[in-house]
Amino acid sequence: MALNNTYDARLQQETALGAGVQILLLALIGTAIGMGPAGWLTGLAFAIATWAVLSRALYRSRLQSFGAANRVTLGRATLVGGVTALVADSFQSSPPVSLFVGLTAVALILDGVDGKVARRTGTSTPLGARFDMEVDAFLILVLSVYVSMQLGPWVLLIGGMRYVFVAAARVWPWLTAALPPSTARKTVAALQGVLLLLAGADLLPYAANFGVAALALGLLVWSFGRDVLWLYRTSRVSETSARRPVRELVAS
Repeated sequence: MALNNTYDARLQQETALGAGVQILLLALIGTAIGMGPAGWLTGLAFAIATWAVLSRALYRSRLQSFGAANRVTLGRATLVGGVTALVADSFQSSPPVSLFVGLTAVALILDGVDGKVARRTGTSTPLGARFDMEVDAFLILVLSVYVSMQLGPWVLLIGGMRYVFVAAARVWPWLTAALPPSTARKTVAALQGVLLLLAGADLLPYAANFGVAALALGLLVWSFGRDVLWLYRTSRVSETSARRPVRELVAS
């Protein structure tokens, strides 16, 4: 029991350190650009929520070690918190584009690092995969909010689609079935952040930015649509297979 308590304390220290680094990053950003109350409050809310949710998840998972891969993901979450604060602050004043692009670009680059670290160290866990996915999804949501201020509310469909899917799965449980591995799905997911960052950086003319965001949405609709169709067909096959023995029993 004492050993388990030691591991729990170490894991909680990791999450607390992550929250502390997040607050430090907010302080640096706030000092550099004079961030307003909206940015500060949103950034702090993100730090507290991340700490609380991750601490609870670690406690329930009973992990013995936080792991290098989760540390990379926690670092990405810290950068996402900074981006979130900048986007919230942008409702009052435009943040420096270079800072916004820099934080987002590093977060996107690190997205390919944590998975490789987990596989090389043999520390892949369901919690780590879920943590990585949630950080990715939230970054896409934040970027879609930022780009929507330039191109219109339709861009929010990009960031909201994954959360709509999760909500729909509560109504239709067959959506929760495991999907087969797909390179196309991973590619489309990775492109979302890149395309939204390109549109948000405002380096291109308005029409080009519109086209880039529309491409991101089109690819996402195709990817989700393909997966939903596969899940539906699979659920129908499973349902038919489950009914067949019952019919045969009744017939006999």
